[in-house]
Amino acid sequence: MGRFVVRRFIYLLIVLLVVSLLTFALEHSVPGGPFDREKALPAEILANLERYYHLDEPLYMQYGRYVSDVVIPRFTLTPPSQSLMDDYLVNINFGGVWFKWMNFGPSYASKSRSVNDIFRAQLPISFQLGIMALLVAVAIGMPLGILAALKQNTIVDYIGMSIAIFGVSVPIIVLGPILVWIFGVALKWLPPSGWGAKPPYLLGFIPQNLDWNFFRYAIMPAFVLGIGSSAIIARLARASLLQVVREDYIRTARSKGLQEPLVITRHALKNSLIPVVTILGPMFAALVTGTFVTELIFGIPGLGKYFVTSINNRDYPVIMGTILLYAVFLVISNLIVDVIYAYLDPRIRFD
Repeated sequence: MGRFVVRRFIYLLIVLLVVSLLTFALEHSVPGGPFDREKALPAEILANLERYYHLDEPLYMQYGRYVSDVVIPRFTLTPPSQSLMDDYLVNINFGGVWFKWMNFGPSYASKSRSVNDIFRAQLPISFQLGIMALLVAVAIGMPLGILAALKQNTIVDYIGMSIAIFGVSVPIIVLGPILVWIFGVALKWLPPSGWGAKPPYLLGFIPQNLDWNFFRYAIMPAFVLGIGSSAIIARLARASLLQVVREDYIRTARSKGLQEPLVITRHALKNSLIPVVTILGPMFAALVTGTFVTELIFGIPGLGKYFVTSINNRDYPVIMGTILLYAVFLVISNLIVDVIYAYLDPRIRFD
Protein backbone atom coordinates (compact mmCIF):
# COMPACT_ATOMS: atom_id res chain seq x y z
CA MET A 1 0.00 0.00 0.00
CA GLY A 2 2.84 2.39 0.79
CA ARG A 3 4.42 1.95 -2.62
CA PHE A 4 1.03 2.45 -4.23
CA VAL A 5 0.53 5.78 -2.43
CA VAL A 6 4.03 6.98 -3.35
CA ARG A 7 3.45 5.99 -6.97
CA ARG A 8 0.17 7.90 -7.04
CA PHE A 9 1.87 10.97 -5.59
CA ILE A 10 4.37 10.84 -8.44
CA TYR A 11 1.45 10.55 -10.85
CA LEU A 12 -0.04 13.62 -9.15
CA LEU A 13 3.05 15.66 -10.03
CA ILE A 14 2.84 14.44 -13.63
CA VAL A 15 -0.85 15.35 -13.81
CA LEU A 16 -0.12 18.82 -12.43
CA LEU A 17 2.65 19.26 -14.98
CA VAL A 18 0.35 18.38 -17.89
CA VAL A 19 -2.58 20.42 -16.55
CA SER A 20 -0.35 23.43 -15.92
CA LEU A 21 1.06 23.25 -19.45
CA LEU A 22 -2.40 23.11 -21.02
CA THR A 23 -3.72 25.87 -18.76
CA PHE A 24 -0.72 28.08 -19.44
CA ALA A 25 -1.08 27.62 -23.20
CA LEU A 26 -4.82 28.34 -23.16
CA GLU A 27 -4.70 31.40 -20.92
CA HIS A 28 -1.98 33.02 -23.03
CA SER A 29 -3.77 32.20 -26.29
CA VAL A 30 -6.80 34.28 -25.28
CA PRO A 31 -6.64 37.85 -26.67
CA GLY A 32 -5.90 40.57 -24.15
CA GLY A 33 -3.77 40.75 -21.05
CA PRO A 34 -4.08 41.32 -17.29
CA PHE A 35 -3.43 45.07 -17.59
CA ASP A 36 -5.70 45.89 -20.52
CA ARG A 37 -8.18 48.65 -19.71
CA GLU A 38 -10.84 50.59 -21.57
CA LYS A 39 -8.42 53.50 -21.32
CA ALA A 40 -5.03 52.13 -22.24
CA LEU A 41 -2.22 52.56 -19.72
CA PRO A 42 0.82 54.62 -20.76
CA ALA A 43 3.47 52.51 -22.45
CA GLU A 44 6.10 53.09 -19.75
CA ILE A 45 3.71 52.07 -16.94
CA LEU A 46 2.65 48.96 -18.85
CA ALA A 47 6.29 48.06 -19.46
CA ASN A 48 7.10 48.46 -15.75
CA LEU A 49 4.16 46.26 -14.75
CA GLU A 50 5.15 43.53 -17.19
CA ARG A 51 8.74 43.72 -15.98
CA TYR A 52 7.66 43.51 -12.33
CA TYR A 53 5.50 40.42 -12.96
CA HIS A 54 8.03 38.89 -15.41
CA LEU A 55 5.52 39.07 -18.26
CA ASP A 56 8.20 40.55 -20.51
CA GLU A 57 10.08 37.26 -20.47
CA PRO A 58 9.62 34.61 -23.19
CA LEU A 59 6.71 32.26 -22.59
CA TYR A 60 8.92 29.23 -21.97
CA MET A 61 10.70 31.12 -19.16
CA GLN A 62 7.37 32.17 -17.62
CA TYR A 63 6.13 28.58 -17.70
CA GLY A 64 9.39 27.33 -16.20
CA ARG A 65 8.89 29.76 -13.34
CA TYR A 66 5.36 28.38 -12.76
CA VAL A 67 6.60 24.80 -12.73
CA SER A 68 9.48 25.58 -10.38
CA ASP A 69 7.34 27.46 -7.87
CA VAL A 70 4.06 25.52 -8.04
CA VAL A 71 4.51 21.92 -9.20
CA ILE A 72 7.90 20.94 -7.74
CA PRO A 73 7.84 20.30 -3.93
CA ARG A 74 10.59 21.71 -1.69
CA PHE A 75 12.22 19.95 1.27
CA THR A 76 14.39 21.49 3.98
CA LEU A 77 15.78 20.38 7.35
CA THR A 78 15.58 23.84 8.91
CA PRO A 79 12.26 25.40 9.93
CA PRO A 80 11.36 28.12 7.40
CA SER A 81 10.67 31.68 8.47
CA GLN A 82 7.09 32.90 8.68
CA SER A 83 7.47 34.91 5.48
CA LEU A 84 8.76 31.85 3.62
CA MET A 85 5.90 29.73 4.99
CA ASP A 86 3.42 32.33 3.75
CA ASP A 87 4.88 31.97 0.25
CA TYR A 88 3.75 28.34 0.05
CA LEU A 89 0.22 27.00 0.34
CA VAL A 90 1.31 23.66 1.86
CA ASN A 91 3.73 23.61 4.82
CA ILE A 92 4.06 20.27 6.63
CA ASN A 93 6.68 18.99 9.07
CA PHE A 94 7.57 15.28 8.64
CA GLY A 95 9.81 14.31 11.53
CA GLY A 96 11.92 17.45 11.31
CA VAL A 97 11.86 17.64 7.49
CA TRP A 98 9.80 20.57 6.22
CA PHE A 99 7.73 19.95 3.11
CA LYS A 100 6.72 23.09 1.20
CA TRP A 101 4.58 23.07 -1.92
CA MET A 102 2.67 25.40 -4.24
CA ASN A 103 3.83 29.00 -4.36
CA PHE A 104 1.36 30.61 -6.76
CA GLY A 105 2.85 34.08 -6.50
CA PRO A 106 1.09 37.47 -6.56
CA SER A 107 -2.37 38.14 -7.92
CA TYR A 108 -2.50 40.65 -10.78
CA ALA A 109 -5.98 41.86 -9.81
CA SER A 110 -5.52 42.03 -6.01
CA LYS A 111 -2.45 44.12 -5.27
CA SER A 112 -2.60 43.60 -1.49
CA ARG A 113 -2.93 39.80 -1.51
CA SER A 114 -1.08 36.93 -3.10
CA VAL A 115 -2.86 33.94 -4.62
CA ASN A 116 -1.96 31.88 -1.54
CA ASP A 117 -3.54 34.56 0.68
CA ILE A 118 -6.75 34.27 -1.34
CA PHE A 119 -6.76 30.50 -1.04
CA ARG A 120 -6.08 30.58 2.72
CA ALA A 121 -9.01 32.94 3.25
CA GLN A 122 -11.58 31.53 0.81
CA LEU A 123 -10.76 27.82 0.40
CA PRO A 124 -11.66 26.77 3.99
CA ILE A 125 -15.16 28.25 3.55
CA SER A 126 -15.73 26.45 0.25
CA PHE A 127 -14.31 23.28 1.82
CA GLN A 128 -16.73 23.47 4.76
CA LEU A 129 -19.68 24.04 2.43
CA GLY A 130 -18.58 21.24 0.10
CA ILE A 131 -18.17 18.70 2.91
CA MET A 132 -21.64 19.45 4.28
CA ALA A 133 -23.15 19.34 0.79
CA LEU A 134 -21.52 15.95 0.22
CA LEU A 135 -22.93 14.67 3.52
CA VAL A 136 -26.39 15.91 2.49
CA ALA A 137 -26.02 14.21 -0.89
CA VAL A 138 -25.05 10.87 0.67
CA ALA A 139 -27.64 11.09 3.46
CA ILE A 140 -30.44 11.69 0.95
CA GLY A 141 -29.22 9.77 -2.09
CA MET A 142 -28.14 6.47 -0.52
CA PRO A 143 -31.40 5.70 1.37
CA LEU A 144 -33.48 6.74 -1.64
CA GLY A 145 -31.50 4.52 -4.00
CA ILE A 146 -31.48 1.51 -1.67
CA LEU A 147 -35.21 1.71 -0.89
CA ALA A 148 -36.05 2.21 -4.56
CA ALA A 149 -34.06 -0.91 -5.49
CA LEU A 150 -35.52 -3.07 -2.72
CA LYS A 151 -39.07 -1.88 -3.55
CA GLN A 152 -38.70 -1.89 -7.31
CA ASN A 153 -41.80 -0.82 -9.29
CA THR A 154 -43.72 0.12 -6.13
CA ILE A 155 -44.88 3.48 -4.82
CA VAL A 156 -41.64 3.74 -2.81
CA ASP A 157 -39.59 3.33 -5.98
CA TYR A 158 -41.65 5.92 -7.85
CA ILE A 159 -41.44 8.48 -5.03
CA GLY A 160 -37.71 8.00 -4.60
CA MET A 161 -36.96 8.39 -8.30
CA SER A 162 -39.30 11.38 -8.51
CA ILE A 163 -37.26 13.09 -5.81
CA ALA A 164 -34.11 12.19 -7.74
CA ILE A 165 -35.51 13.62 -10.97
CA PHE A 166 -36.49 16.78 -9.07
CA GLY A 167 -32.94 17.16 -7.78
CA VAL A 168 -31.47 16.80 -11.26
CA SER A 169 -34.07 18.93 -13.05
CA VAL A 170 -34.32 21.99 -10.79
CA PRO A 171 -31.12 24.05 -11.05
CA ILE A 172 -29.47 25.77 -8.12
CA ILE A 173 -30.19 29.18 -9.59
CA VAL A 174 -33.93 28.44 -9.26
CA LEU A 175 -34.07 26.43 -6.02
CA GLY A 176 -31.69 28.72 -4.10
CA PRO A 177 -33.69 31.98 -4.36
CA ILE A 178 -36.93 30.12 -3.59
CA LEU A 179 -35.51 28.75 -0.33
CA VAL A 180 -34.04 32.16 0.54
CA TRP A 181 -37.43 33.81 0.08
CA ILE A 182 -39.36 31.14 2.03
CA PHE A 183 -37.05 30.41 4.97
CA GLY A 184 -34.96 33.58 5.04
CA VAL A 185 -37.41 36.36 4.16
CA ALA A 186 -40.96 35.12 4.75
CA LEU A 187 -40.54 32.76 7.72
CA LYS A 188 -37.22 34.23 8.99
CA TRP A 189 -36.13 30.83 10.27
CA LEU A 190 -32.68 30.92 8.67
CA PRO A 191 -30.28 33.72 7.68
CA PRO A 192 -30.71 34.47 3.97
CA SER A 193 -27.00 35.06 3.30
CA GLY A 194 -23.55 34.97 4.84
CA TRP A 195 -21.43 32.32 6.51
CA GLY A 196 -21.30 31.59 10.23
CA ALA A 197 -17.78 30.21 10.60
CA LYS A 198 -14.91 32.65 11.17
CA PRO A 199 -11.16 31.97 11.25
CA PRO A 200 -8.99 30.60 12.75
CA TYR A 201 -9.72 27.06 11.60
CA LEU A 202 -8.44 23.80 13.05
CA LEU A 203 -6.28 21.87 10.56
CA GLY A 204 -6.78 24.75 8.15
CA PHE A 205 -10.51 24.23 7.45
CA ILE A 206 -12.44 22.94 10.51
CA PRO A 207 -14.28 25.86 12.16
CA GLN A 208 -13.70 26.24 15.87
CA ASN A 209 -17.15 27.71 16.45
CA LEU A 210 -19.24 24.65 15.64
CA ASP A 211 -22.43 25.93 17.21
CA TRP A 212 -26.03 26.23 16.11
CA ASN A 213 -25.38 29.64 14.58
CA PHE A 214 -22.85 28.10 12.18
CA PHE A 215 -25.30 25.43 11.03
CA ARG A 216 -28.10 27.99 10.63
CA TYR A 217 -26.04 29.68 7.93
CA ALA A 218 -25.03 26.37 6.34
CA ILE A 219 -28.38 24.53 6.14
CA MET A 220 -29.82 26.16 3.00
CA PRO A 221 -26.66 26.36 0.84
CA ALA A 222 -25.59 22.83 1.82
CA PHE A 223 -29.04 21.47 0.95
CA VAL A 224 -29.22 23.34 -2.37
CA LEU A 225 -25.74 22.23 -3.33
CA GLY A 226 -26.25 18.64 -2.18
CA ILE A 227 -29.70 17.88 -3.54
CA GLY A 228 -28.51 17.71 -7.14
CA SER A 229 -25.66 15.37 -6.23
CA SER A 230 -28.02 13.25 -4.12
CA ALA A 231 -30.12 12.57 -7.20
CA ILE A 232 -27.07 11.21 -9.03
CA ILE A 233 -26.15 9.02 -6.04
CA ALA A 234 -29.73 7.73 -5.69
CA ARG A 235 -30.04 6.66 -9.32
CA LEU A 236 -26.58 5.07 -9.31
CA ALA A 237 -27.20 3.23 -6.03
CA ARG A 238 -30.54 1.91 -7.28
CA ALA A 239 -29.11 0.63 -10.57
CA SER A 240 -26.09 -0.95 -8.89
CA LEU A 241 -28.08 -2.69 -6.17
CA LEU A 242 -30.61 -4.01 -8.69
CA GLN A 243 -27.76 -5.59 -10.63
CA VAL A 244 -26.09 -7.10 -7.57
CA VAL A 245 -29.23 -8.70 -6.11
CA ARG A 246 -29.59 -10.72 -9.32
CA GLU A 247 -26.12 -12.26 -9.04
CA ASP A 248 -25.63 -15.99 -8.39
CA TYR A 249 -23.98 -15.55 -4.99
CA ILE A 250 -27.03 -13.63 -3.74
CA ARG A 251 -29.30 -16.51 -4.76
CA THR A 252 -26.88 -18.90 -3.06
CA ALA A 253 -27.02 -16.90 0.17
CA ARG A 254 -30.80 -16.95 0.09
CA SER A 255 -30.90 -20.68 -0.63
CA LYS A 256 -28.76 -21.29 2.47
CA GLY A 257 -31.57 -19.83 4.56
CA LEU A 258 -30.05 -16.44 5.43
CA GLN A 259 -32.57 -13.79 6.36
CA GLU A 260 -33.23 -11.17 3.68
CA PRO A 261 -31.91 -8.19 5.75
CA LEU A 262 -28.67 -10.10 6.33
CA VAL A 263 -28.35 -10.96 2.63
CA ILE A 264 -28.78 -7.32 1.67
CA THR A 265 -26.49 -5.75 4.29
CA ARG A 266 -23.70 -8.35 4.33
CA HIS A 267 -23.55 -9.44 0.68
CA ALA A 268 -25.44 -7.17 -1.71
CA LEU A 269 -25.04 -3.68 -0.28
CA LYS A 270 -21.28 -3.75 0.15
CA ASN A 271 -20.59 -4.78 -3.45
CA SER A 272 -23.16 -2.36 -4.84
CA LEU A 273 -21.32 0.58 -3.25
CA ILE A 274 -18.35 0.39 -5.65
CA PRO A 275 -19.97 2.50 -8.43
CA VAL A 276 -21.27 4.97 -5.83
CA VAL A 277 -17.85 5.37 -4.23
CA THR A 278 -16.38 5.89 -7.70
CA ILE A 279 -18.57 8.92 -8.37
CA LEU A 280 -17.93 10.35 -4.89
CA GLY A 281 -14.30 11.08 -5.79
CA PRO A 282 -14.86 13.69 -8.55
CA MET A 283 -18.01 14.88 -6.77
CA PHE A 284 -15.97 15.67 -3.65
CA ALA A 285 -13.37 17.60 -5.69
CA ALA A 286 -16.06 19.65 -7.43
CA LEU A 287 -17.91 20.53 -4.22
CA VAL A 288 -15.01 21.48 -1.96
CA THR A 289 -13.26 23.78 -4.44
CA GLY A 290 -16.21 26.15 -4.58
CA THR A 291 -19.36 26.50 -6.64
CA PHE A 292 -19.89 29.95 -8.09
CA VAL A 293 -23.71 30.00 -8.29
CA THR A 294 -24.39 28.74 -4.76
CA GLU A 295 -21.86 31.07 -3.16
CA LEU A 296 -23.22 34.01 -5.15
CA ILE A 297 -26.87 33.34 -4.24
CA PHE A 298 -26.20 32.95 -0.52
CA GLY A 299 -23.46 35.58 -0.26
CA ILE A 300 -20.81 33.09 0.84
CA PRO A 301 -17.21 34.41 0.61
CA GLY A 302 -15.80 31.22 -0.85
CA LEU A 303 -13.45 30.34 -3.67
CA GLY A 304 -16.10 29.79 -6.34
CA LYS A 305 -16.19 33.33 -7.70
CA TYR A 306 -12.45 33.26 -8.40
CA PHE A 307 -12.98 30.50 -10.97
CA VAL A 308 -14.94 33.08 -13.00
CA THR A 309 -13.51 36.49 -12.10
CA SER A 310 -9.92 35.36 -12.62
CA ILE A 311 -10.71 34.59 -16.27
CA ASN A 312 -12.43 37.93 -16.83
CA ASN A 313 -9.49 39.75 -15.19
CA ARG A 314 -6.86 37.71 -17.06
CA ASP A 315 -5.37 37.03 -13.64
CA TYR A 316 -3.02 34.27 -14.77
CA PRO A 317 -1.74 33.16 -11.33
CA VAL A 318 -5.28 32.81 -9.95
CA ILE A 319 -6.42 30.93 -13.07
CA MET A 320 -3.49 28.56 -12.73
CA GLY A 321 -4.00 28.20 -8.99
CA THR A 322 -7.72 27.42 -9.06
CA ILE A 323 -7.35 24.84 -11.83
CA LEU A 324 -4.33 23.13 -10.25
CA LEU A 325 -6.06 23.15 -6.88
CA TYR A 326 -9.04 21.36 -8.42
CA ALA A 327 -6.66 18.85 -10.04
CA VAL A 328 -4.99 18.16 -6.68
CA PHE A 329 -8.33 17.51 -4.96
CA LEU A 330 -9.45 15.32 -7.86
CA VAL A 331 -6.33 13.13 -7.79
CA ILE A 332 -6.30 12.84 -3.98
CA SER A 333 -10.00 12.00 -3.82
CA ASN A 334 -9.54 9.33 -6.48
CA LEU A 335 -6.64 7.92 -4.44
CA ILE A 336 -8.93 7.66 -1.41
CA VAL A 337 -11.56 5.98 -3.58
CA ASP A 338 -9.01 3.40 -4.77
CA VAL A 339 -8.06 2.63 -1.17
CA ILE A 340 -11.74 2.16 -0.26
CA TYR A 341 -12.06 -0.29 -3.16
CA ALA A 342 -9.77 -2.70 -1.31
CA TYR A 343 -12.15 -2.65 1.67
CA LEU A 344 -15.30 -3.10 -0.39
CA ASP A 345 -13.88 -5.84 -2.63
CA PRO A 346 -11.29 -8.21 -1.04
CA ARG A 347 -10.16 -9.27 -4.52
CA ILE A 348 -8.57 -5.85 -5.10
CA ARG A 349 -4.95 -5.57 -4.01
CA PHE A 350 -2.39 -2.78 -4.48
CA ASP A 351 0.79 -4.72 -3.66
